[in-house]
Amino acid sequence: MKAIILNLSAWIMLPFMDAIAKYLSSELSFFQITWARYFFTVFFTLPFMFLFFKHQLKWTENPKLQFYRGLTLFLANICFFYSISIISMAKALTLAFVAPLITTTLSPFFLGEKVGLKRWTAVIIGFLGILIVIRPGFIEFNLASIAAVGTGCFYGVYLIITRRLHTTDSPLLTLLLTGVVGVSIGSFIVPVVWINPSFNQWSWLALMGLFACFGHILLIYSLRYADASKLAPFGYFEIIPNIILGYYLFSDFLDIWSFLGLAVIISSGLFIIRREYLSKYSK
Repeated sequence: MKAIILNLSAWIMLPFMDAIAKYLSSELSFFQITWARYFFTVFFTLPFMFLFFKHQLKWTENPKLQFYRGLTLFLANICFFYSISIISMAKALTLAFVAPLITTTLSPFFLGEKVGLKRWTAVIIGFLGILIVIRPGFIEFNLASIAAVGTGCFYGVYLIITRRLHTTDSPLLTLLLTGVVGVSIGSFIVPVVWINPSFNQWSWLALMGLFACFGHILLIYSLRYADASKLAPFGYFEIIPNIILGYYLFSDFLDIWSFLGLAVIISSGLFIIRREYLSKYSK
C-alpha cells in the first residue's frame, strides 16, 4: 500500500510541473524552460543526496548508458514542453502514452525479450488509438502533435535504457546523473534562445524544478516497496490531474474522439503491462 501511495503521489505532483511549463511558455522559450527544469532538479537533488545518501555519490558503472538515458529523457522533455506550448496538456500526454508501445516494439532488439502475437496486436491497436486522437485528414495535423508522439518515442527508449541500468547504479544516482546530462547539453544551446527571466519567472522555474525533483524521488521511493511491473499501471493516473489542471488553468479539455483514443491507448498499454508481468512471474 505504501508503494501505491508514493507512486500515485508522484503522478499527482508531476502534472504541476507541466502546468507551470505551459504557463511560462507564453513568455519564455520552451527550450529555456526545459533547461531550467534540469538546472533546478540538479540544484535540489544534489544537496538532498549529500545530506541523506552521500555513500551513493560515486561514479557510475555505465557512463555511456547514463549519458544515453539522460539524452533521451532530455529530448522527451523538449518535445513535451514544445507540444504543450501549443496543444493541451491532456492531448500531449495522451499521445505521449505511446511510450510502453515503443518499449515493447524495441525490447526484442535491445533487451532480447520475446514478444508474442498478443502483445504485437496490442501495440498495433495502441497506434490506432493515436490515429484516433490525431485524426490526420480530418483535423489540422500540426508539429505539436508530432512532438507529443516524439515524447513517447524518446521516453520508450529511455525506459529500455533504464531497464539495463536497474541492476547496476542506484536509482538516486541515476536521477542525479540524468539531471546533470540534461543541464550540460542544454547549457550549450540555451544562450541562443535566452530571455532574462524576471524574479517572478525565476520563482516559477524553481518551483517547476522542485515538482520535478520531488516527483521523481517519490517514484524512486515507491520502487523500494514494490516491483516496477506492479506499479506501471498507476502511471496512467497522471492523466487525471493533467486534465483537471488543463481545464481549470487553461480551459483545455479533451473532445470525445481524444477520450476514445485515450481509452484505446491506455487499454493496449495495460494489456502489454499485464502480459509482461505474467511473463516475468510465470518463469
